[in-house]
Amino acid sequence: DFLFFWGAVFLVTTTLVAFLKKENEELIPAKEETKGITDTYRLLFSIIKMPAVLTFCLLILTSKIGFSAADAVTGLKLVEEGVPKEHLALLAVPMVPLQIILPLVISKYTAGPQPLNTFYKAMPYRLLLGLEFAFLVWWAPKVKHEGGFPVYYYAAVVLSYALHQITLYSMYVAIMAFNAKVSDPLIGGTYMTLLNTVSNLGGNWPSTVALWLVDPLTVKECAGAQGHSCATAAATEV
Repeated sequence: DFLFFWGAVFLVTTTLVAFLKKENEELIPAKEETKGITDTYRLLFSIIKMPAVLTFCLLILTSKIGFSAADAVTGLKLVEEGVPKEHLALLAVPMVPLQIILPLVISKYTAGPQPLNTFYKAMPYRLLLGLEFAFLVWWAPKVKHEGGFPVYYYAAVVLSYALHQITLYSMYVAIMAFNAKVSDPLIGGTYMTLLNTVSNLGGNWPSTVALWLVDPLTVKECAGAQGHSCATAAATEV
């Protein structure tokens, strides 16, 4: 139902834009060169070979490794510790207005000549929130009772998620502002697409690796089975 509703909203709004929005012919800049697929990829390759772009790509591909476990695994571990999925889903509702307001607020600080300053300043706080998330997972079984979890635990989770959203959006808006600022206007679409794709990869590959490492890095014990190991999936099954 959720997907159907938003699918309908996207179809309606996109159709309205297509029919009602008109380009202002007087403000259209010099026409951007139209290139074929081969020329576009050759252009992308020449851009990424530039020393500054190459350094930036390496930095952005590795900058989010420190957040990967906290971002990807916290929710799954909370469910594993007994927090109901529907409660976690409900906790996401208060985050929606925050996610709408944050870019508006943060954009004031990223509009200057050095938008990445906001990115740097948010990074240590986001790393500290990774420790906070680890504490929430450790704390969950301590406060769990027969009726579920106390209200103050959910309040701590919502507060932690809200602070996390502030640091996440500070970094996200800053990197988008930087990409828009440094992109060559003549090939703006191609340039920005390349930088934003690298930014997305920089967030996705560490999360994938973190999820893959969860099982081998998890310490398990077999209760009531002396001399048996639970180190592998097969041993756990036995």
